[in-house]
Amino acid sequence: MSATTPAGVLPLSAEEEAVMRALGRLMLVLPRALNHDLEQGQRMTASEYSVLRNLSESEHGLMRMSELAQACDMSLSGMTRLAAKLESHGYVQRIKCEDDARGWNAVLTEKGLARLREAWPTHLASVRRRIFDHLGDLDLQSLAKALNAIAGEA
Repeated sequence: MSATTPAGVLPLSAEEEAVMRALGRLMLVLPRALNHDLEQGQRMTASEYSVLRNLSESEHGLMRMSELAQACDMSLSGMTRLAAKLESHGYVQRIKCEDDARGWNAVLTEKGLARLREAWPTHLASVRRRIFDHLGDLDLQSLAKALNAIAGEA
């Protein structure tokens, strides 16, 4: 870019620019690719998979709708619509919060857990093929730490 560099900020090196552009492309392409693989192999979206996975990892398979929305990086209204769809398939049940009459919980059903287990091999193969097959000998612990640090600054 030909704009003047702000005072005290070093311009990006060619290598840094390449990394920044590759990360930008990855943020667009990878979610679409993982979603495509789940839709093709399981007729399930990545968002649906994420809801079932997060519920399966929670205590008693239950989460407040607001917490589930946050865990899945969705708005509460988006989560409400998705939970209604999953409920219509029998994968999730929505129940009133015992300690807060205004709140709702999402609960993973046995059918939902079975559906997650059915979809998991497809998702695992997709993640291996689209991510880990390309990382070679990279130090995965350092990579995860760096990516989490980047995400934490957002």
